[in-house]
Amino acid sequence: MMTRNKAEKGERLATEVRRQFGAEAMTRFLRTLPAFRTEADIPDRFRQLLDRLDRLEDGDVSWRRQ
Repeated sequence: MMTRNKAEKGERLATEVRRQFGAEAMTRFLRTLPAFRTEADIPDRFRQLLDRLDRLEDGDVSWRRQ
């Protein structure tokens, strides 16, 4: 069982990691890496899934499970 101090440190660390990954500078950096680029000619099914993910990340909760 984790002590309160360790749990609080873990929560602070998780919050800081989320904050840094959400920063515009990190987004720009990740877009320069080949692993984080999308190919222009990906299949339609994958494009639809990526679009769905973008909507979820932007907070659009009107999506339905297909």
